[in-house]
Order: sequence, then structure tokens, then C-alpha cells
Amino acid sequence: MSKNHRGSGIRSLPAHGRATCGICKKENIKCLFEKEIDGNKVKICKWCNAALKNQARRAVAAAPAAEAPAESAE
Repeated sequence: MSKNHRGSGIRSLPAHGRATCGICKKENIKCLFEKEIDGNKVKICKWCNAALKNQARRAVAAAPAAEAPAESAE
């Protein structure tokens, strides 16, 4: 079956969603994710969005291991 509606959501955006990424500064790349960085809302690309999510996931995974008190053997 054909994919008639693929990309139809970005056709209405200016330049079909292409801009300069607010983090990596790549030009003419699809910037579809809006994130708040340093108090400003910026559009970022798919790869920078994934990198931010992975950093947050690693921080959450590392925090409980560092904060957990050591069990004492009685």
C-alpha cells in the first residue's frame, strides 16, 4: 500500500520544517522538536532531541545508585 500521507504534517510549516538547529547549529535540517534551553524555547533536530533524552535517562539511572545508603550487615 502507498504512503500518501507521509510528511503531510510538516508541509504546512515554513520551509517544510527545515531550519537551523538550536543546539548543533546544522543548517537546513528538519527541526521539529521545541525544547526549552536556558529559558528560551528553541527548535531542535531529531538527533539533538534523542541526545537530550538519553542524557536525562542516564542521569535518572545513575542517581538512585549514588544516593542509596549502603546496607549494614547485622
